Amino acid sequence: MGADGTRLTAIRNLSLDLEPESMTVLMGPSGCGKTTLLRAVAGLDDDYTGEIDMPPHARLGFMFQEPRLLPWRTVRQNIELVAAPDFTAEALDSLAEAVGVAEMLPRYPQELSLGLARRAALARAFSTEPDLLLLDEPFVSLDERTADRLRRLLLDVWSARPTTAVMVTHNPREALQLADKLVVMAPRPTHVLAVESIDVPQAERDAAMIEALHTDLSKRFPANFAGM
Repeated sequence: MGADGTRLTAIRNLSLDLEPESMTVLMGPSGCGKTTLLRAVAGLDDDYTGEIDMPPHARLGFMFQEPRLLPWRTVRQNIELVAAPDFTAEALDSLAEAVGVAEMLPRYPQELSLGLARRAALARAFSTEPDLLLLDEPFVSLDERTADRLRRLLLDVWSARPTTAVMVTHNPREALQLADKLVVMAPRPTHVLAVESIDVPQAERDAAMIEALHTDLSKRFPANFAGM
């Protein structure tokens, strides 16, 4: 629905295949339907016609734009609430250590900075041991230094626990730093304009390479990249 209550078509004629254990990043104009697509995949929005083909009983992890930690539960309890049935206390401790919140486990969300809350939300998403990890602008509203640390942390945790991931971002350099496949989306009603494969491993992408890719994409898709 739009702000005035009228119905809007957010997505039309969209087809997208995901490669197992790949990081697919969706990049498109604000309001084009990227978050709506993630919500449909997660089963949070069922007002659509079409098919989403996933293996039976596939487990999902979802990291939202805001951490969405329950304020009346500790960080440990927030993670335990959604963790996979066979996710042990030792595994939780190891994951918390990996994302840098081990000392925060007995604390409540209101005691955390936004950066620490995002780390806890990342641990929560991975604790589901997801077959598909959905990330909706997980580092938005953070200063660039903190966001860059969390992007590198995401890559470290994801590399150690490979899973198929789909991420939405408005930050083109973030997209180029993280993506195996970059999906360029059209304005609403959104559809796929192009799929760009980035074959260089994330750990080997330096600032010069990212800027070169950004310059090329800005020329070909100015509505998505120019001026950013």
